[in-house]
Amino acid sequence: MLNVFTLASGRLIQEEINSPDDLSPVAPVWVDLEAPTPTEKGWIAGRFGLVIPDNIVDDDLEESARFYEEDGAIHIRTDFLIDDADTPRNVRVAFILHDNVLFSIHREDLPVFRLLRMRARRIPALIEDAKDVLLKLYDADAEYSADTLEGIYDELEKVSARVLKSEVDDAAAGDALAAIARQEDVNGRIRRNVMDTRRAVSFMMRARMLNADQFEEARQILRDIDSLDSHTAFLFDKINFLMDATVGFININQNKIIKIFSVASVAFLPPTLIASVYGMNFNAMPELNWHFGYPFAVLLMIMSAITPLWYFRRKGWLK
Repeated sequence: MLNVFTLASGRLIQEEINSPDDLSPVAPVWVDLEAPTPTEKGWIAGRFGLVIPDNIVDDDLEESARFYEEDGAIHIRTDFLIDDADTPRNVRVAFILHDNVLFSIHREDLPVFRLLRMRARRIPALIEDAKDVLLKLYDADAEYSADTLEGIYDELEKVSARVLKSEVDDAAAGDALAAIARQEDVNGRIRRNVMDTRRAVSFMMRARMLNADQFEEARQILRDIDSLDSHTAFLFDKINFLMDATVGFININQNKIIKIFSVASVAFLPPTLIASVYGMNFNAMPELNWHFGYPFAVLLMIMSAITPLWYFRRKGWLK
């Protein structure tokens, strides 16, 4: 999909492109390619003289291939977060700043890109050139990460209410562990995302490609990203605490089951001993010739089983 944006009074205007003829008269500031076809890449090469490799958004890039300048064009590779309910993930985006036009290549639509398009249409004078588009994308990325962190806070509060304020059975503990594991995964992806954004913004500042206002905006983005680090660290601690608490409740439930078997084994040990003694059938045993010997033995076995249970209950060990 080929999305071309031009500037009109600081607002991004999307142009409809259906053929290379539609692309010729357009002077865009941002060209967004979502899962581009070879035909669309050919249009870009013919109009802007920019050849886009097929492996430009591969995940196995070397560190030196993430930020570099080549033939007058600046290349940046950055990961952006998608907080999907089913499969949260980081998506690689390749940026190319060529002849004052920003080209972005990615395999799927991103919430940060939708957010920027919406803001740029509504807010006048938000964007002045292609570098502003790139900075605003990183700014929106930091804000999106912050919103996702708030969502993690809310989800962990729900887990805390279930784990710490009510009786936790094995089913509830399993659900809590699944929720905690998902939030830990999202929190880790946010940390990776903001780290990658910090590196990209720092590269732009070191490359001396920003004017004074853009440089100050980049510094503000870095300050916003730094403020997120403490939140992610706190969430990791909270996740570890909830994980330990949930596993502790599972261990308590298992210990209750083991305690039942322990009490039963202790309670039935004296009757077993008495039955073993009477099973020897010694002639010297007076109960052999006693008319009430058998009922007496049975009663003795019952009393020997009840006495430990009564003692355990008095001690509170059966609760």
